[in-house]
Amino acid sequence: MGRINKNITAKDKLSIYINTAIKIIRGLLNRWRFKKVSGFIFIARRVTLLNVGNIALGKNVKFENNSEVQGLASQVMIFEDNVTIGRNTMIRPSSYYGVGEIGEGCHIGYNSSIGPFGYVGCAGKVIIGNNVMIGPRVSIFAENHNFADNNKSIKSQGVSNKGITIEDDCWIGSGVIILDGVTIGKGSVIGAGTVVTKNIPENSKVFDKRTKVVQRR
Repeated sequence: MGRINKNITAKDKLSIYINTAIKIIRGLLNRWRFKKVSGFIFIARRVTLLNVGNIALGKNVKFENNSEVQGLASQVMIFEDNVTIGRNTMIRPSSYYGVGEIGEGCHIGYNSSIGPFGYVGCAGKVIIGNNVMIGPRVSIFAENHNFADNNKSIKSQGVSNKGITIEDDCWIGSGVIILDGVTIGKGSVIGAGTVVTKNIPENSKVFDKRTKVVQRR
């Protein structure tokens, strides 16, 4: 963790130290539940951790208030050093009840963060590289419903999942939606509110033009 800004008052520093210490204590009390933990972890209030015996953590991994992480996946889910899962963020590979297919899970790289109110649906493998900044309310869906047969209900046609990769050093702006099968190339910036449906080359800047197209299914 970095140093606290020198301009913060002594009172505020004390509050930060106390809150951080409480998160560390929660981390110490819960570390036995994970498959592997390499250092201190920080668990804030009202964090929900499910099936985390399938999750491996590096050091200084942070779970902020009201976040929820489910580890029911076919592969080990990995959170590398200094990963932050923001407030009210949900990471979910599978059904809570274990019905249907078991998802593949996710791998989040060093120094990467997911902002508040994020959603990572990792039924297909979601790979987030190193030093990736994901803003608030970003949704990642590595799954798609099949709907080609108009004589059957969509629900009965099952799903497909190709997976999603966000390469190193990307900035994903607030409210971005990333759909299944996409790779976002290294060093790219995705503007707020963009819907990403196609691969993005390295070092790109992408901003949604909000073109509305209505097609028959």
